[in-house]
Amino acid sequence: MPAPQDGPLLDDAAGRLIRPYTVINGRTRPSTMLDLLSLIMATGSEPQSHLGPEHTVALGLCDGPMSVAEIAAHLRLPAVVTKVLLSDLVDCGAVTAHAPAFHDMPTDRHLLEAVLDGLRRQL
Repeated sequence: MPAPQDGPLLDDAAGRLIRPYTVINGRTRPSTMLDLLSLIMATGSEPQSHLGPEHTVALGLCDGPMSVAEIAAHLRLPAVVTKVLLSDLVDCGAVTAHAPAFHDMPTDRHLLEAVLDGLRRQL
């Protein structure tokens, strides 16, 4: 599988040759609700419809569970564009999406204060 930067849609000197919204045909909303931390995984079934090169690369990234944010970073696309691409793959049955599992753990106030203090020192 070629890396996303190896395709005809990216040029080392010029950058992206087409605008991200053209990748998703101008759509702005995914058909499936996805969070940046949603885990995406390939089902192994082949999509019945023709998909674009970004769809193919995204599908190739999903051999193991991968978050929407990670996929967006690999594709070098904005998160909203990636969500639309992934929702297309969910709709055709090529991938599954699972919401991240959050445990009901109480927030450690001391930890949050330490993080805030560290951020203040950096500024």
